Amino acid sequence: DYVGAADAERVIIAMGSVCDVAEEVIDYMMAAGEKVGLIKVRLYRPFVADKLVAALPETVKSIAVLDRTKEPGALGEPLYLDVVTALSGRVNAKIVGGRYGLGSKDTTPASIFAVYENLAKAEPKNGFTIGIVDDVTGTSLEEKPAPDTAAEGTISCKFWGLGGDGTVGANKNSIKIIGDHTDRYIQ
Repeated sequence: DYVGAADAERVIIAMGSVCDVAEEVIDYMMAAGEKVGLIKVRLYRPFVADKLVAALPETVKSIAVLDRTKEPGALGEPLYLDVVTALSGRVNAKIVGGRYGLGSKDTTPASIFAVYENLAKAEPKNGFTIGIVDDVTGTSLEEKPAPDTAAEGTISCKFWGLGGDGTVGANKNSIKIIGDHTDRYIQ
C-alpha cells in the first residue's frame, strides 16, 4: 500500500509497527507541503518486485528501507536487500537501509522525521539506526524534538507499571472502562 504525496521525492519502505507512526508523520509533513511517502509492505513472501515498482511515485529521488532486525555480518537487512534487488536498473533513486525497534524501543515521530531529514541530504547515511543512541557503532540518526503529529482531537494517555505490583491488570481494566463507557477509541 502506498501512502503519501503522488509526487513524493522521499519515500520510506517498511512493514510492521513503524508504518502507523510514519503515516502520522507523512500527514503532518504533507500539510506543510513536503513531498514524502510510505510503501507499507503487507506481504513479504513471495516478494513481488513489479508491485513494488508500480507503487513507487515516478518522482522518487531517495528511498529508506526500514527493517526491524539487525543482521551483523550480512550485506544488509532482509527487506533492504530485496528492495535493492527489485529496484536495480528499474528506478533511478538513492536507496539506503536502516533499523528501527532495536531493544524493543518504540519508534516515535522524531525518528521518522530524522529518516526523512536523512533522505533530503545529497548523500544520505546508509545502515543507520533510529530510536536508540548507538554509541558503539555511531550509526544512529540524530533525532530532534518533534511536533505533535497526532490527529486533531486525539487524547493520549500513558500508563506506567512496575511489574508485580498489579498495575498491568489495573491499567488494562482502566482502558476497558474508558472504551466501554465513552465514545473514545481505545487501544
